[in-house]
Amino acid sequence: MKVKYFLLTIFYILCISLNSTVFASSPNTSKEISCNKTIYLTFDDGPSTEVTPKILDILKEENVKATFFLIGCKIQGREDIVKRIFNEGNSIGLHTYTHKSSKIYSNSDSFIDEMNKTGIEVEKVVGFAPKIIRFPTGSNGHLTNSLLEKLHSSGYKIYDWNLSLSDGIDYNTSVDKLYREGTGKCVNPNKIFLLAHCDGQNKNTCVVLSKIIKHYKELGYEFKAITENTPEYHFRVKR
Repeated sequence: MKVKYFLLTIFYILCISLNSTVFASSPNTSKEISCNKTIYLTFDDGPSTEVTPKILDILKEENVKATFFLIGCKIQGREDIVKRIFNEGNSIGLHTYTHKSSKIYSNSDSFIDEMNKTGIEVEKVVGFAPKIIRFPTGSNGHLTNSLLEKLHSSGYKIYDWNLSLSDGIDYNTSVDKLYREGTGKCVNPNKIFLLAHCDGQNKNTCVVLSKIIKHYKELGYEFKAITENTPEYHFRVKR
């Protein structure tokens, strides 16, 4: 009788252990299946006559869309490039008119005026003024609650980044380093906003871009262009 009781007890314990194992693993499995991974490729400081078209060629070849944050004073004379960005299904954002920090960040009215002027230049080319914007050097240290309210009142939405290439700091950054940066760890790996540049001297960015795109394709990422429906993403508001 004691032996029978002992065997029943062991069987009961094994059943509990088995059930615990099954239920403990279920949430992880479910999480992996339902996980959506998105990457937003973004390019600042264009349009340029050489690099921006090369980047557009690569995007077309890889069949992915991206977002270009344009500097207003660079648009005149390069309208065909701006049209191509738009006509090929990419998004256009505003990156101020002069890109000069001393002027842009002198006060909130100056900042908004820079965005408005750039919007006017874009509208002349594609027929509308975009409302997605990016701060030169990022919003960190510049974005106050007051400025945020004014921007929202004007219909603007801010998009910073959570992964970046150093091609905007050093044009000569090696292709290998750019690749490591572009595929490195991200704060939110399920929604990546990748910062790169398309200025005239960003030739290594063109070289590495296909490799970075292929990396994220292999990981199952969906490539999207930022639109006005994309949830706003900016750094912490200055206190």
